Amino acid sequence: MNGLSELIDSLEVKFFKLNQKLVQLEKKNQELQQLLDKSAVVAAKQNKEIAQLQSQLDNLKMVNSLLGSDENKRETKLKINSLIREIDYCIAQLSD
Repeated sequence: MNGLSELIDSLEVKFFKLNQKLVQLEKKNQELQQLLDKSAVVAAKQNKEIAQLQSQLDNLKMVNSLLGSDENKRETKLKINSLIREIDYCIAQLSD
């Protein structure tokens, strides 16, 4: 019987250690999940800011070319032509 009680005590100690390890791992997992969520929010904000800055850059390029700069003239002409096509389409839709 003595060997059996020692075995049970040993199992209890091992179970306790495993349970502590499980709790620690769950806590670490939760911390990492929170960090991941925060990183996702930061990445989304940065992507939104990048899109805004890209839009501002495109607008500045267009304005710069309209002011006489030879750079980006082709892009500006294409954009103007695209806007004209959109306006023509809207006029056609209104005419129907």
